[in-house]
Amino acid sequence: MDEAIIVKNVSKSYGKKVTTPLSNRRGVGGEAPVKALDDVSFFVGKGEVFGLIGPDGAGKTSMFRILCSLLLPETGTASVDGFDVVRQMRQVRCRVGYMPGKFSLYQDLTIEENLKFFATLFGTTVEEGYDSIKAIYSQIERFKDRRAGALSGGMKQKLALSCALVHSPSVLFLDEPTTGVDPVSRKEFWEMLLTLKERGITIMASTPYLDEVRCCERVAFLDHGRIRGIDTPEVILDRFKNIFNPPGIEHEKTTEKIDENVIEVSHLVKAFGTFHAVDDISFSVKRGEIFGFLGANGAGKTTAMHMLTGLNQPTSGTGTVAGYDIRTQHEEIKQHIGYMSQKFSLYEDLTVSENIRLFAGIYGMKDDDIRRKTDELLERLRFTEHKHDLVGSLPLGWKQKLAFSVSIFHEPGVVFLDEPTGGVDPATRRQFWELIYDAAARGITVFVTTHYMDEAEYCDRISIMVDGKISALGTPEELKQRFHQPDMDHVFTYLARQATRSSD
Repeated sequence: MDEAIIVKNVSKSYGKKVTTPLSNRRGVGGEAPVKALDDVSFFVGKGEVFGLIGPDGAGKTSMFRILCSLLLPETGTASVDGFDVVRQMRQVRCRVGYMPGKFSLYQDLTIEENLKFFATLFGTTVEEGYDSIKAIYSQIERFKDRRAGALSGGMKQKLALSCALVHSPSVLFLDEPTTGVDPVSRKEFWEMLLTLKERGITIMASTPYLDEVRCCERVAFLDHGRIRGIDTPEVILDRFKNIFNPPGIEHEKTTEKIDENVIEVSHLVKAFGTFHAVDDISFSVKRGEIFGFLGANGAGKTTAMHMLTGLNQPTSGTGTVAGYDIRTQHEEIKQHIGYMSQKFSLYEDLTVSENIRLFAGIYGMKDDDIRRKTDELLERLRFTEHKHDLVGSLPLGWKQKLAFSVSIFHEPGVVFLDEPTGGVDPATRRQFWELIYDAAARGITVFVTTHYMDEAEYCDRISIMVDGKISALGTPEELKQRFHQPDMDHVFTYLARQATRSSD
């Protein structure tokens, strides 16, 4: 097999800085540098779809940046298409396309402006590279004057991929490109990738989604900066199943919920001109219930959540949250709910304890209560030794667990979680859901959106939005039986594909 990528004994450390000793590769108290990559070696064949997988902080992004010549290795060598990533940086950059973990688009530029900008960076034009992107770009070209910030997740994917391909690269690097994107759009994205493979393009991708891992021909499992195994997806996922497929959480879905509706919605509508983002939805949620609010990108669920949390006002219809009217008492609602947004909501330049005190103060808690509950929370999360660490130094999974705990620190009646586990590895997601179950057991209602369909199975009840309407509502078992599907992933796909309006 001819190699498109060769990595030999690559190591990379980040200098002495204060970090938390969360793994055996991190220095205690900032005494040692962070070892991101430790003697890593592997190769990728030309035209191969190769996966680089591993838990949060494993070193995947550092590896991608080295191969794209954006970061220098300390030791070892790496080459792409026969060119050394250090000595022949210019040649490498002409041959690679790169989609980083966070969308690389300029939000205030239009689709067309973004594409022209990236074409110019590589010394080409959209016209010259059009054949390379036609199959993908043609799906969004009619919206070319729309700003990137106004696009759905699926459209952003297509645009970012078009920008990465406009100069006709031979190797494509994708660092978790589908995080925060609904299951149907993810499937479509990987179908596009397989058409690129047919054109001979080598693809190296990282992903936290197991169905995407299985789309690769081979995968390397990177953990604590070291390669622990390289083989087919089936072999790696089975060999390390405790990490990638941890046992499900035992959760008794009791019917003994307190017979009190914490959320009540009746005929709720949100219109933008003639477009009804939310189109006449009605439902209720009981105290202590874990309620999954699902839908494809653009289905209307985020708009609905904004109305329920007092961030936006409905066009028509009624609703109450924690006993407060969403039309007239939105400030009271904000004081009596918890909210964790899709984008990380804590202050990274404050310490763990400072973040806790800040948000507790915002919710009007007394100083004595803040001190007592802070100590209890730190002990429960095993954060006591890290209370003075900057939040920015924590791994993603730790940040999310802290953000959730802070969002319910004041014991609200209901907490809204907007895709709280996006981009997190399966083991960390499992730990996060144990926190959710604990909150529900204390009587806190959990209103959660997610694109992980295994998490949908954990909910007491689920609603699925399509075209601004609720198309299905019930327990996971009820929905699987009603639509004759084996799991929630198939239920979601079946309903989402019936959408008639563009999610974009």
